[in-house]
Amino acid sequence: MKWTAPRPAAALLLLMSALLGGCSNFPSRQPPIWVWWDMKKQDKYKPQAESAFFADGRASRPPVAGTVAQELYRPDRAFSTGIAPDGNYVAQNPLPITKETLVQGQRKFDIYCAPCHDRTGSGRGIVPAKAVWVPGNLHDERIVNFVDGELFHVITNGRRSMPGYRFQISEKDRWAIVAYIRALQRSWRGTMADVPPELQSRVR
Repeated sequence: MKWTAPRPAAALLLLMSALLGGCSNFPSRQPPIWVWWDMKKQDKYKPQAESAFFADGRASRPPVAGTVAQELYRPDRAFSTGIAPDGNYVAQNPLPITKETLVQGQRKFDIYCAPCHDRTGSGRGIVPAKAVWVPGNLHDERIVNFVDGELFHVITNGRRSMPGYRFQISEKDRWAIVAYIRALQRSWRGTMADVPPELQSRVR
């Protein structure tokens, strides 16, 4: 014997199915029916909206006087810009020149600088091989005579056709790159006198 649901019950079942369907997350041009809000619908102010809570009627509040955005806070301007308080470039790298600093500088140099300057700093990387401009040779006398702060400033802000890397490379890593560039320059300009006497016999 087959059981048939009463018509009122069937109609109620269809109505409940429709209501539950309206609460689903499937895309629809129709506004959803909110049975319970959970976290999908919240009371909040939108940007530039009005507010009766504040005396000036604005929901968007100005920052507290004297506050500075975290990404703009630079307690040591010389470290952040490469420019000393007297307006000149910082003469010497503020980082300790350790093996760890040079290894980190080499790693970042190979990622960001070598495509143009190549890994030796000669300016014959893969990018200029496909372009009409030639990056500077980091071993030129002009660049060798840069103080450390000027090298940092160029890495940060760029110069002429070179873009700045202040958004891609952290300040500490930029100084590490400066230290590694100095190591590259010294390797090119070194003489046998720079090699310890006990190691000179091993140099070919």
